[in-house]
Amino acid sequence: MNTSDIVQKLWNFCNILRDDGVTYMQYVTELTLLLFLKMAQETGVESQLPVGCRWGDLTAEDGVDQLEFYKAMLLQLGRASTKSRVQSIYANAQTSISKPRFLAKLVSNIDELDWYSAKEEGLGDLYEGLLEKNSEEKKSGAGQYFTPRVLIYSMVKLLQPQPGEIIQDPAAGTGGFIVAAHRYIKEQTGDLFDLSTAAQDFQRTKAFHGMELVQDAHRLLLMNLLLHGIESDIGLGDTLSGDGTNLPKADVILTNPPFGTKTGGGRPTRDDFTFPTSNKQLAFLQHIYRGLKLGGRAAVVLPDNVLFEDGQGAKIRADLMDKCNLHTILRLPTGIFYAQGVKTNVLFFQRGQTETGNTAAVWFYDMRTNMPSFGKRTPLTAEHFREFEGCYGADPNGGSDRTDTGEEGRWRCFSREAIAKRGNNLDISWLRDDSLQRAEDLPEPLELAAEIQERLTVANEAIAQLVEILAP
Repeated sequence: MNTSDIVQKLWNFCNILRDDGVTYMQYVTELTLLLFLKMAQETGVESQLPVGCRWGDLTAEDGVDQLEFYKAMLLQLGRASTKSRVQSIYANAQTSISKPRFLAKLVSNIDELDWYSAKEEGLGDLYEGLLEKNSEEKKSGAGQYFTPRVLIYSMVKLLQPQPGEIIQDPAAGTGGFIVAAHRYIKEQTGDLFDLSTAAQDFQRTKAFHGMELVQDAHRLLLMNLLLHGIESDIGLGDTLSGDGTNLPKADVILTNPPFGTKTGGGRPTRDDFTFPTSNKQLAFLQHIYRGLKLGGRAAVVLPDNVLFEDGQGAKIRADLMDKCNLHTILRLPTGIFYAQGVKTNVLFFQRGQTETGNTAAVWFYDMRTNMPSFGKRTPLTAEHFREFEGCYGADPNGGSDRTDTGEEGRWRCFSREAIAKRGNNLDISWLRDDSLQRAEDLPEPLELAAEIQERLTVANEAIAQLVEILAP
């Protein structure tokens, strides 16, 4: 069996639990808790687990006793006395299974998988496949923690992370950017064997840093890193709080911050941000460009409102273009993220050696206009990024020779002066959208509603900030 076959088989197991009222996200979490035990047995690392809390101990039980044993085992594995990585994966873990026969069936099915093939194919790839499967299910809500891997691979390939660099993802999700950066470095270094022993140890244990806010996503993240041989400590916490100040300055930041405003409408509690805002993406953007070492580089996925929001948004963009060389913006097509109709971009920039005047011009690639709306029927593939990657060039900091393709092309350059005249508005488009020439070709009502909602959210935030400023 290949990886996709095993992933499909694992995913089909969720049908067992639907009758027990288990959601997709709960199922993947449940599967993670069980798979960790089974994979520890298969890979010969059960010494990480306390005696009496191993796969063989669970399979030795049956019926009601097995379910009660499993519940007690989860508590034991989540205790602080357990080895730190195991304890983090099982912290506050509870089973969603209420009927003994469902647990017995799930354990039996996991035991009967073709583990020889799974190990040959790579357990990390298997787990990534499972996470991707979960993200595709709209009802699971897991898409918010999963960035399309073809987009991640393109971003990583263009930034070219190197051995010895500190690499950060401040909104780590299930670890896609970290895994992809680790894989890229392994490909450039003969699976790390070209490096010294000390350098190999650095790559596995110290190169990667980050943070994830949601504990269930953090659990999946830790499992993903473990299966890819990454032992770096990615913390559970809020980057937009004081926790984020503990993240070290990075050579490379790759991330896709969560969309929307901060929960409850409050502002981030970071006291080191120059421009306070309740817009999480603008707050994350400040963290990112302030968190780069001098000369460090970043690629970050952000929604359109970051490009056009007035007030604090315009000030943050101006500050970004002062402190960094914002050299490239990729306008992504619709349909590639979980939120219906959301429009996104990738911003590529390098931290300057000075505090002002680092952006001379910004290059835009329009991958959105007259492109299909991607989804299950029209999947996004690596081929869709080929032209953009060619335009971007071999220099990770945008220094390759570039040629403006004019108003009829997708690749254009706008000077810093031209952008300043627009009030630092980076929401720039120039291609005629052929799909809007006929009434019957207008975007779907849900997509239009999503765009209207986004604009209203931005307007409401601006009003709230104005009220706060004017309040006595």
